[in-house]
Amino acid sequence: MTQPTSSGADGSQRRVVIVGGGFAGLFAARAFRRRPVQVTLVDRAAHHLFQPLLYQCATGMLSEGQVAMPLRAILRKHRNVDCVLAEVTGFDVDRRVVHAIRPTGGDIEFPYDDLILAAGVRQSYFGHDEFAEFAPGMKTLSDALKIRRRVFGAFEMAQSATDPEERRRWLSFALVGAGPTGVELAGQIRELATSTLSKQFHKIDPTEATVLLFDGGDAPLAPFGPKLSGKAAAALTRLGVELHLGSIVTDVNRNGLVVRGPDGTSTSYQVGTVLWAAGVAAPPVADLLAKAAGGEQDRAGRIKVQPDLTLPGHPEISVVGDVMSLDDLPGVGEVAMQTGYYAAKRIRNEVDGHTGPQKPFKYRDLGSAAYIARGQAVVEVGKVRLSGWIGWLSWLGIHIAFLTGFRNRFGAVLSWAIAFSRETRRERAFTMQQVAPGGADLYRNRTGDDT
Repeated sequence: MTQPTSSGADGSQRRVVIVGGGFAGLFAARAFRRRPVQVTLVDRAAHHLFQPLLYQCATGMLSEGQVAMPLRAILRKHRNVDCVLAEVTGFDVDRRVVHAIRPTGGDIEFPYDDLILAAGVRQSYFGHDEFAEFAPGMKTLSDALKIRRRVFGAFEMAQSATDPEERRRWLSFALVGAGPTGVELAGQIRELATSTLSKQFHKIDPTEATVLLFDGGDAPLAPFGPKLSGKAAAALTRLGVELHLGSIVTDVNRNGLVVRGPDGTSTSYQVGTVLWAAGVAAPPVADLLAKAAGGEQDRAGRIKVQPDLTLPGHPEISVVGDVMSLDDLPGVGEVAMQTGYYAAKRIRNEVDGHTGPQKPFKYRDLGSAAYIARGQAVVEVGKVRLSGWIGWLSWLGIHIAFLTGFRNRFGAVLSWAIAFSRETRRERAFTMQQVAPGGADLYRNRTGDDT
């Protein structure tokens, strides 16, 4: 069926379809407020996810509701924006129609005058998608909850293990990728073991948990520069994280992983939990649009765009955020926000009757930040480099400012205050689904919430 769209009195209201409700899609949709434009925001999820704090949801510091907010709630005052829960399956660029399917089945079409692709990216396993079964990534709310089950479930399984080797394996964690996500997860698991859980088990000592961080580069958080990277490495080492740099993961299975070290030799690590934080790739919807519109893609599948973020030969199609490839811009939230707003502003200017040429997109780098542990963070803003407590306080301010919605900000601040002052985490509830590597449920023939 065709999704109905509203029209102005003269039938000339412009129709804009936005695919994706992340930072880029949300900032684009917001930019059309009080404009004679009918906006349809299509997403596979009904919420906007604050991905920079997803690891805190995974490790019990924040709840799902503090890192995710319903798109309808965010856009409730934008009466010209309609949110639709559906998955895009194709594009007809000649007819200017987006094809999608509803979650329970049934095709749906969205006619457009302008299309903005803001679909984000997915986890990349560098051609080894079979690793995903044993090493979950962290891009969605579902991923974070799965990691929560794996992490907290591992301590519970160690508590009941009678074999010392099995107990040691459950208390061993491996992180693949020493970018912000890998560093943050590694730091949080060690902090969880040494403070929150340290006195809550009788048969195991959580502080003995081993956290291994693997990366093919020569330093963690390398994009932050050698100074901050060095401080991050020192902070991780003090926490008890074992850094294995210059190491390439060649296999992941239910028993752990195999790593090729700097000297070329391969070593097998028997660990109970492997988490993947290395590499990203464009989602399948990027391939669909590139094929339909004749777009060019980079090695990660992201669509190459012109300086005004449109596709060559298709000024009505904009690609923004992480799924866009332009001038080696990093895949960070600030790029997504700025490109989403820019694409919407270009369309908005046309609607408002501004006929002058659009200036090329110019990214304003507002800095980067990564949380390691309580009182430990690194922040880079222009030429300013902050670390330690000052970096940590700056990190707090940045993330409070960008959290979507007052309730999210208040809830996060309250949770942080409790966690940081009392060394406790309240968001530790998890089911036993997929606690073990390989996706198996630990309880068979179970009925109720866990099935």
